[in-house]
Amino acid sequence: MKRIALLAAAALAVTTIGAEAQHAPTRRKIVETVAIDALPEKVWAVVGNPADAAWIKNVARGERQGSPDRPVFRLTLKNGHAIVEESRKLDPEHMSFAYYILENEVTDLPAKDYSATISVRPEGEHAARVEWKAAFYRGHPNNDPPPELNDENSEKRVRAWIHASLENLKVRLEKSGS
Repeated sequence: MKRIALLAAAALAVTTIGAEAQHAPTRRKIVETVAIDALPEKVWAVVGNPADAAWIKNVARGERQGSPDRPVFRLTLKNGHAIVEESRKLDPEHMSFAYYILENEVTDLPAKDYSATISVRPEGEHAARVEWKAAFYRGHPNNDPPPELNDENSEKRVRAWIHASLENLKVRLEKSGS
């Protein structure tokens, strides 16, 4: 009898652990690209200046903070909230910018432990391709997230934000005749 109770308890523990694992967040990865009819150097002049963040969806302004050896950028959103990101690697030679978000409201960007790289590459003679790679966990790190912060909806909203930002960049640069 004791053995049956022990086996039942072990089975219950395995079932419980399995059920919890189904609700655990998974790392999401997004890659979005856009072709822009502008010289790569002109595109990089905007992308490579993280304080010039007006092309990013819902950003009102950006400002550099932190120290020269640890650049931090504060992106103030149109609603007054902020996204604070740390520059991990700004590489003008390869036209690549990697960063990590230190602070954000999940109501604005439903992501935690978010890192990304934005790079600019030539696309033909007078155009560029911008690639934005992001990896993150959903905005609610615990089990049983509210629907708007589950894995799928967090990924959907972050992807839409990146896509809209890249489209804003395209419009800005193509409109300016760069």
